[in-house]
Amino acid sequence: MNIFSPRLGIDLGTANTLVFVPNKGIVLNEPSVVAISEVDRKVLAVGNEAKEMIGRTPDGIVAYRPMKDGVIADYRVTEAMLRYFIDRALGKFSFFKPDVMVSVPASITSTERRAVIEAAIRAGAKNAYVIKEPILAAIGAGIPIQEAKGHMVTDIGGGTTDVAVISLGGIVSSTSVKVAGNKLDAAIADYVKKTFNLAIGDHMAEIIKITIGSAIPLDQELAMIVKGRDFISGLPRSTEIKTNEIVKAIAAPLRDMIKAIKDVLQETPPELAADIIDQGIIMTGGSSMLRNLPELVFRRTGVKASLADEPLLCVAKGTGIVLDHLESYKKTIISKR
Repeated sequence: MNIFSPRLGIDLGTANTLVFVPNKGIVLNEPSVVAISEVDRKVLAVGNEAKEMIGRTPDGIVAYRPMKDGVIADYRVTEAMLRYFIDRALGKFSFFKPDVMVSVPASITSTERRAVIEAAIRAGAKNAYVIKEPILAAIGAGIPIQEAKGHMVTDIGGGTTDVAVISLGGIVSSTSVKVAGNKLDAAIADYVKKTFNLAIGDHMAEIIKITIGSAIPLDQELAMIVKGRDFISGLPRSTEIKTNEIVKAIAAPLRDMIKAIKDVLQETPPELAADIIDQGIIMTGGSSMLRNLPELVFRRTGVKASLADEPLLCVAKGTGIVLDHLESYKKTIISKR
C-alpha cells in the first residue's frame, strides 16, 4: 500500500453513489445517472446534472441508470460514471492513482464482481477492492462485527434489499432480493395510474413516497397534491392522495422485503437467533427511512427493528472504516488487482 496513494470508498448504488474519503468523510452523494447523447454516444452529464434531465430530455439525449438491481447493467457507462466520481473526489490534478473500495450486493456473482473491479481499474483506480454491502452497512452502523455474536442487518437501497446475519466478521446467512426503493416507486406510480387515471413519473412517485408514504396505516393521515397527465384527455391534471392509499399501494413490495428477512431468520443457527432477539434488527439504506418500516418488521417477525444513525450513509461510512483498517478486515475483502 503506497502511503501517497489516495484512498476512496465508493458506495455504488442503483439510485445514488456516495464517495467517502478517509479524514474527510463523504465528499460526494449524487444520483447514479448518466446522460448520453445518442448520436455519438458521448457522456454529457453525470450525477445531479444528469438526474435533472430524466424524463425531460430532447430526442438526442438519453438519461439512464447504468446500475440495475445493484449490479452493472451497462459496463461502459458505469466506467464513465466511476471516472467522473473519482475525478470529482480527488480533484483534476491528483498525480497518484487511488486505491478504491467498492460495495457490492451480497448475492453478487463472480462475473458481476469482476465487472465492478474492471470498471474501477479502467476508471483510474490503482487497486480495486470489493466488499459485500451488508458487512459495510454493519460496520458503518457501528456494529462490532468481529465479535462472536449474531447481528442482523437489513440494507434497503434503491435496487436491492440485502439481509444478512453477521458473526465473527463474516456473513453466516444472507439473502438479497431485487425489491427496494425503486419497486416502491413503481408500485405507487402504478396505483396512481389505476386509481386516478393519472400518469406520473418515477421522480413524482419518489416524492409521494417520501412525503406521505408509510409502511403501516396511520390514524392521522398525511395528504398531498399529485400532478400528472390524465390518461384519457392527455392533459395535465392534479389530484389529492393520502397516506393510507400509499400503504395499500406498496403493500406487495413490502411483503417481499419482509419475506427476505424471515427467510434469513429461518436459516439462522439457534445460538445466533437468540442474539438477534436480544439485539434486534438494524436497518440501513435510504429506503429503510420509509415511515414506520421498523414497526412493520417488528409486527411481521416479532423481532424488534431499529434504524441506524444516518441510514443512507452507513455503507459509505463502512468503506471509510475498512480503508482505515485494511489489515483487520483482510478476510472480508474479496478481491483486488
